[in-house]
Amino acid sequence: MEFILQPWPWYISGPLIALIMFILIYFGKTFGMSSNLRTLCAIGGAGKKVKFFDFDWKAQRWNLVVVLGAIIGGFIAHHFLSVPTNIDLNPKTVEDLAVLGFDNAGKSLLPNELYSWDAVFSIKGLLILIIGGFLVGFGTRYAGGCTSGHAITGLSSLQLPSLVAVIGFFLGGLIMIHLIFPLIFG
Repeated sequence: MEFILQPWPWYISGPLIALIMFILIYFGKTFGMSSNLRTLCAIGGAGKKVKFFDFDWKAQRWNLVVVLGAIIGGFIAHHFLSVPTNIDLNPKTVEDLAVLGFDNAGKSLLPNELYSWDAVFSIKGLLILIIGGFLVGFGTRYAGGCTSGHAITGLSSLQLPSLVAVIGFFLGGLIMIHLIFPLIFG
């Protein structure tokens, strides 16, 4: 039982992801979470107004099961397979986060300063969600997929555009955390 309550090591989870990718490639399927939003919009009738959503969404039903599985799996993992744990952060990181106003850095995976209902429903929290959601939606469409689609499916099938997109994701993350994040929370 101790093994189940700990994060799975790379040598277990990595081969499992590779196995799933092999199965998907074998059956000619691609994986990506952002494509499910397009499917949901098509189910809702958006194809009547916008050509992008006018496609055979029934062929993508299998991918909606992936979303449902992610939701159920996340719920089970959080409520039944997780134990509260401190995160072994570098003391300099804890110090830097304290300067930005994070009181319990390393005490939980999701800091209350970002993920509590009070933070979400503040003006700053709502602006972060709206602007961030727009940028993620725009970026996902512009890049032709999301991080999971490019980094897992695209790279495993050796697609050069996915490599470029993944490099862009990492650069964007570095810019965000080192330049923009301190401006928002500094």
